[in-house]
Amino acid sequence: MDNLKIYARHDIDRLTIHRDGETKLGEKVAVWSSWEELQNINAKYVLLGIPEDIGVRANAGIAGAASAWRPALTAFLNIQSNRFLDGKEIMVLGHFEIDEPGDSSIKGLRYKVAEIDELVYPVIEKIVAAGKVPIVVGGGHNNAYGMIKGSSLACRGPIDVLNIDAHADLRELEGRHSGNGFSYALNENYLGNYLMYGLHQNYNNEAILSQIDNNPKLKAVFFEDILTGADYNHLTGALGTTAGLEIDLDCIQNVLSSAETPSGFAVNDIRKLILSKANKFSYLHICEGATRMLDGRVNRLTAKLIAYLVSDFVKAHRSWV
Repeated sequence: MDNLKIYARHDIDRLTIHRDGETKLGEKVAVWSSWEELQNINAKYVLLGIPEDIGVRANAGIAGAASAWRPALTAFLNIQSNRFLDGKEIMVLGHFEIDEPGDSSIKGLRYKVAEIDELVYPVIEKIVAAGKVPIVVGGGHNNAYGMIKGSSLACRGPIDVLNIDAHADLRELEGRHSGNGFSYALNENYLGNYLMYGLHQNYNNEAILSQIDNNPKLKAVFFEDILTGADYNHLTGALGTTAGLEIDLDCIQNVLSSAETPSGFAVNDIRKLILSKANKFSYLHICEGATRMLDGRVNRLTAKLIAYLVSDFVKAHRSWV
């Protein structure tokens, strides 16, 4: 049965490599005691995994995104605890354990994604309502819907989102999958302004481009325009007081994902964006990356990349709260 596996201290200890003379984040992070106590813990950031790729497969993509969470968590827990990042600012909540659907057809997969939505959004709602900042590692981009809905319900109104992505994920309301999380969030009024940075002209269909042209809530900067000097400052300037940051790792060149690209942002472009703009955001969702794909591709560095992005976000965001 699908459920949220909540971590105890021994779960963290098993993933932390202890070494004399050093202290790792895994030795300092908090673990869950109860929902009632969540708002009273000192940790501001709540780290959570959604290791599934059902939403990717429901969008006719290649499985693999389920592989990122555990290696990324291990990499993160083994960062040094020091003056730059102590670890006590962070609570590691756990991860969702999601069963494979009995029906593996596109229809069956999409039905399962809707079930995942119902699992994810109440947890995000509780975290945000407690005054904490969720940091979620996926998993497919379908989970943007649960991030947005949960945050919106906790804030009692639509929230804005900046999505760093090669794809707008504004496909039709045809049953839930990784390509239409923002479509459903817009349709149900959980999403206010939707700002897209780094879209690839080659991989967004004409219907999506027309939506962007005709809906004042939608604003986009294309990667091809960035190559000739466009920036994102006007996008972040349009964000409201409650806004989410979505980073689809397929926007970074040569990062293992279903839609891996040879042309995209450099890793340090994304790190710079986070380090300079983290204060604008009330959650971080990193998705679509993988350490192992169903088609045989493998890249263990994806885990370390995610650890960098999470630690950058906490460092930069913490200085503003």
